[in-house]
Amino acid sequence: MAKGKKSTTLGTDPINKLLVRQAVPASIGILVMSLNMIVDTIFVGRWIGPLAISAITVVIPVTFFIGAIGLSIGIGGSSVLSRALGSGNDSKALQVFGNQITLTLASSGLLAILGLIFQDTLIEFFGADDSFKDLALIYYRIVLYGIVMLAVCMMGTNVIRAEGKPKFAMYAMLLPAIGNIFMDYILINVFDFGMEGAAWATFISYAICFAFVVWFFVFRSELKLTAKCFVLRKKIVSEINSLSFVTLARQGAIAILTVLLNNVLITYGDALDVASYGIISRMLMFALFPVIGVNQGFLPIAGYNYGAGKFERVRESINTSIKYSGVLALVIFAIIMIFSPNLVSVFMSGKEGLDVETIANNQELLRRTPNALRWVFAATPVIVIQLIGASYFQAIGKAIPALLLSLTKQGFFLIPLILILPKFFGVWGVWISFPIADILSTIVTGYYLNKEVRKMKR
Repeated sequence: MAKGKKSTTLGTDPINKLLVRQAVPASIGILVMSLNMIVDTIFVGRWIGPLAISAITVVIPVTFFIGAIGLSIGIGGSSVLSRALGSGNDSKALQVFGNQITLTLASSGLLAILGLIFQDTLIEFFGADDSFKDLALIYYRIVLYGIVMLAVCMMGTNVIRAEGKPKFAMYAMLLPAIGNIFMDYILINVFDFGMEGAAWATFISYAICFAFVVWFFVFRSELKLTAKCFVLRKKIVSEINSLSFVTLARQGAIAILTVLLNNVLITYGDALDVASYGIISRMLMFALFPVIGVNQGFLPIAGYNYGAGKFERVRESINTSIKYSGVLALVIFAIIMIFSPNLVSVFMSGKEGLDVETIANNQELLRRTPNALRWVFAATPVIVIQLIGASYFQAIGKAIPALLLSLTKQGFFLIPLILILPKFFGVWGVWISFPIADILSTIVTGYYLNKEVRKMKR
């Protein structure tokens, strides 16, 4: 382990300054990554057509879930790693990181192979119909070739934050996003490669991120691994997995939710409703980037100080994170409510020479999506309590509460609501399910977070 560890500042610097230092780079990284997804969808919508947005939307669950393998191992393992660093157990921190790498490569590689073998079945299961199935398969195959690199990147950026070096985690998301936007323009617009161009641009972005993460851990990290660190240790794997499962379950619930949404929207609507959700899902990550950034910044601060036994700093980090993210959520809410039509229109093609069907699809999509977007964001101001509360239990290593609270929105409330409400209200039932689930999950999480904070004071 390198001398002069940057991670020790997590236990000494003022919480508000630490949170800004951790959250701003995380927010910028998430902003650029989500902007990358937004621009990707804009390019596809404007230069290929609305059905191409539908195609990408049905592919997202499988790529999202495999990428989430790396994310979950990264967040769960980094919770263990942060507490090990906080308690001065450097040898355990190294062993945890080595095991994170091994687990990520093995699990994501296996899933990628299975995903390619069963591609036709999976694409249909995810909600593709004959109108855009071929487009979806083109995008799916190429993106899956590089999905292991994405999983490693998602794992690596969380370890970088756990080291107390959030700027490098930001760079790991910034560089591939810029690369993807550039390659999208070149391959789709200049060379007119269509869906293949969009897919190869995404593949190249994964490769850029992977190269940067490898460079960081070889040349800039304080975690200097030896060969024995990669050998899986039962106790370490069990500790990583118990917390990784929290994130994986939450991300898996999101993937299941997306599959369910695609199929419900096709059942009660049509392919354009799937395209509407494709736009809304991009806006969810893009618009909430500062809130998610505060949440990402909160994790290593809470974990490190809990491991060091500095409980007053843990409580302060909770209160400060909720306050900062709450203000940001209110601003986001106002923007969405006022400018929904303007935001949606960005995804519509404005070039001349469009066929009659594409023009009609664009107009219909612009009619449907703004109100749907408003409903999905209707409870945005209250979600910060749910996000911070669930993350707190994960940061301190309490896997079961973290798992249950992480699943409250998607698993316990949103999925059942989406199965029930469309039977009575059609597609509108899908959109109103989101704010109802947000409010219910916030009430539950707020209760348990408050109970935990009171216990910590005693």
